[in-house]
Amino acid sequence: MTKPLALVTGLAAAALVAGSVAANPAIAAKPGSGSSTGTARIFMVNPIQSSGTQTLVDDKDSAGAVPESAYATVELRNLDGSGHLSGAWANVRTSTGTPAYSTSNAFLFNRDQDQFEQTMGYFWVNEAQEYLQSLGFGHGLPAILERPYDVRIGQYGLDNSYMWSKHDYIRLGKGGVDDAEDAEVIVHEYGHAIHDDQVEGFGEGLDAGAIGESFGDYFAVSVGLAAADRYDWPVAAAQACPMDWDAASYTSAPHCIRRFDTNRTVATRYNAIHADGQIWSQALWEIRGGYEALGKSTRDWDTTLIVSQFEYDPDTTWQAAAKATYLVAKLRDGQAAADLVRKKFADRKIEFTL
Repeated sequence: MTKPLALVTGLAAAALVAGSVAANPAIAAKPGSGSSTGTARIFMVNPIQSSGTQTLVDDKDSAGAVPESAYATVELRNLDGSGHLSGAWANVRTSTGTPAYSTSNAFLFNRDQDQFEQTMGYFWVNEAQEYLQSLGFGHGLPAILERPYDVRIGQYGLDNSYMWSKHDYIRLGKGGVDDAEDAEVIVHEYGHAIHDDQVEGFGEGLDAGAIGESFGDYFAVSVGLAAADRYDWPVAAAQACPMDWDAASYTSAPHCIRRFDTNRTVATRYNAIHADGQIWSQALWEIRGGYEALGKSTRDWDTTLIVSQFEYDPDTTWQAAAKATYLVAKLRDGQAAADLVRKKFADRKIEFTL
């Protein structure tokens, strides 16, 4: 995911799976809410993005460490009526602490309560799927992850998160700022699930692995900015800087886990997927701005980018993926857009022949 990759051994993986078996009969015995909508208290992406305050600290999950102005009360959608955080697109399956439950679907917690992170997990996976569908996926374009997706929160025991395609879930870690407190971490991991749903086994090799990390970062920022526009939330920190709240515990200000403006190229790659992902993400970010300059929208670009990913191989190279993206941009958005795509990849020393 976002930090130095943590290896899960076979024994650890088995323990995680065994520990995730919930007491479903007891849960099923509780009365449900009978409603698909509810209310939730969440962060507006994350407290640093919405406030611009780089001095915020975790302080061991203290409620007082983050101002009330960082929270928003929003509608929860697509719930299954069970009273739990389960629904059409997201299921919070395991968690630290008591699973959130409400017969009125009111999930209004502070960050010092375990149920706050559970609520964040549900809201942001649902939001990411709604964003995909708003672009046309599942409505004229092929559906992506059009099923309940499991979100496991806080039991990993390390400050790292990951998507496990074999078992079809994302697991969000804890430590420092717990990962589920930052929407961009949640959506980054969902981005990995998108890639795997489009191309089974995606991410083999350094190039494909770096593209996967890059897309997770880019998609997280894009979904967050779309949500800020949808709900009229402030965006007060640098947009090209994902996961600023999560990074607050281990970076100096201004906090960023990675950036979209490092000017790295393939010629200066580190052969490390997280660092090298910044090469691809800068191209994606600059194409995004270029689409607006052409009179198109960021949504146009996001749609074209995601459509192009169906054409990637599991072990795609920079060049093959860039060419696929160019061809889809030409088909969907015209030659000027395709030329923009090609130039921005070439600026990163990612070049291809037609």
